[in-house]
This record gives sequence, C-alpha cells and structure tokens, in this order.
Amino acid sequence: MCTKMSFMPIWCDRGDGEGNARELGLGLAAGVMLDRVIGDPQSAGHPVAVFGRAAGRVERVLYRDSRAAGVLHVALCVGGAVALGVVMAQAGRGRIASVLRVGSVAGAAWAVLGGTTLAREGLHMAEALEDGDLERARKRLPHLCGRDPSGLGAEELARATVESLAENTSDAVVAPLFWGTVAGVPGLLGYRAVNTLDAMVGHKSERYLRFGWAAARLDDVANYVPARLTALLTVLAGPDRRGAWSVVRRDGHRHPSPNAGRCEAAFAGALGVTLGGTNVYGSRVEHRPTMGDGPRPDVADIRRAVRLTRAVSMGAAAGAVVLAVWARRLRPWSR
Repeated sequence: MCTKMSFMPIWCDRGDGEGNARELGLGLAAGVMLDRVIGDPQSAGHPVAVFGRAAGRVERVLYRDSRAAGVLHVALCVGGAVALGVVMAQAGRGRIASVLRVGSVAGAAWAVLGGTTLAREGLHMAEALEDGDLERARKRLPHLCGRDPSGLGAEELARATVESLAENTSDAVVAPLFWGTVAGVPGLLGYRAVNTLDAMVGHKSERYLRFGWAAARLDDVANYVPARLTALLTVLAGPDRRGAWSVVRRDGHRHPSPNAGRCEAAFAGALGVTLGGTNVYGSRVEHRPTMGDGPRPDVADIRRAVRLTRAVSMGAAAGAVVLAVWARRLRPWSR
C-alpha cells in the first residue's frame, strides 16, 4: 500500500497494488487487440498526428540553430505528453474508476502501437514486387522508411523493407509495450512522443544537426533496452536461433545506430540473409557495414520478415501483459 512517505510510482493504485497491476495488464492486452483488429488509422485526427502538428508549432516558435533550443523543445513536448498520461492515469476509486483506468491504458496503447500497420505495409511491398511493379513499390517505400526510392531496384527495395521491418518492430511494438509496462499511460505516451520527435527533427540535416540533437539522443536512450529485447525475441521466435544469436553478437554493434543494429542483425541471422550497404536519403549517402552471412534479401524474404515481425510482436505483447501483472507483486511500494 502506498503512503505519502513512500515512493509512489505513476501507476500506483492508492491501496490495491494487485488490482492496479490487473488493470494495467488488461489495458495493455485490450490495446494490443485493438491494434490487431483496427490497425493504425491514417487520419489527421489520430493522436500521434495531432501531437506531431503541435510539436511542429512549438518548433516554429522555439527554433534556433542550437542544442539548448532543441533541449527546450524536447522538454516541452515530451513533458506535455507525460503530463497528459499522468492525468489519464489518475482516476478515482471504485469500479467505474477501474474501468476508466483500463480504458485509458487500452486507448493509449492502441494509439501508440503500430505493429499491424507495419506488417500490412510489408505485405504491400511484397505484393508490388511479386507483381513486378517497381513503380508501385517505390511509391510505397516511404510508408516504411525515409530512403530515396527513385533509383532502387527490386533487390534494394526488398532489403530496405526487411531492414525497416526489423527496426520498426522495436520502435512500433516492443518499445511502447516496454515503457507501458514500466510506467503505464505516461510511459506509453512519453515514448511515442520521444520517437515521433526523433523522426521529425532527430536527423543529421543542416537544419537539425544541433536543434535535433536532444531528440535523437533521448530516442537512443529510450530504445536501448527495447532494441535488445527485440533482438532476443527475434532469436527466440526466428527460424534459425543459432544463426540469429551469432550474427547479433558479431555484427549488432557495427550499425551506426546503437539500437537499430541489434534488431537488423537479429533479423539477418534469423532469416539467413545479409543486410546493410549503401543507403540514400535525399542528398545524403550512408555506407553501412553489412550484417549476416547469407545472400541479399529477395522478394520472397519480405513475407518471411513479416511473419517474423508478427511473431516477435505477439511475444512482446504476451510478455508485457504477464510482466505488468506479476512483476508488480514483487515491488514493495505497490503493496
């Protein structure tokens, strides 16, 4: 039982830690099911889209070519998302309040999860390439990543898709579930705010090299544990466990990102392919080390990667629900 003199976690239940843990577990399970059934609606009113527009307006006010301005931008945007999550989590007592708390977790989880949409986008790419329609595949690739698709052939489009599925399995599924398990609604909303800001300003363009530094570094921190959990789940769920583990250990650190490399290396080993190489992002070209021992991915490997993404996502969902319920019984401040 929480007291005023004890540390009170965000999801503390004002008297019934086990009841609160059940609410969190039920809410996460419901949110996963909503994402599975409904997916991620492409509408201007989606909470993530609303946040992105608000963050863009804050950027226009605060922008300076400095790290300090970027730190303030991140603090206001992420702090606002976390504060909203705290308000949503603080329902009162009684059965109705319990239902509201479950609903708030479910709604937040559905809003920030993207596993179903990620798998669908992978299948869209597979279908386009199987039909030999390179133009359709090139138009679809920006739904998955920021590479310039204009000069990519079928093999490079397949590689880009598999790599994006690997990285985004962590960003769109494992990481939000991890932070939801750790901190409830504030964790869900806070993580998605961090990840969205990184996508908006956390790249190495001339405009954002300094202003986006804070967003990029905070995203690295927020994804450190989830990326490694994604790699572990990929090893366990993949068709070649030994190969996946070997490639993660040998190649995971070679990627320029401290986190994406673990996910991509695990997928490369599990699927028996080689990932990495030259990527073009507008005017910027990156030459990345290769990961894996097999051939380059071909079109057939995209569907295999989609199946692996779904398996890892379901494993992460099951683990999050179990941990949300049982781990809190071990926390003395929740009793």
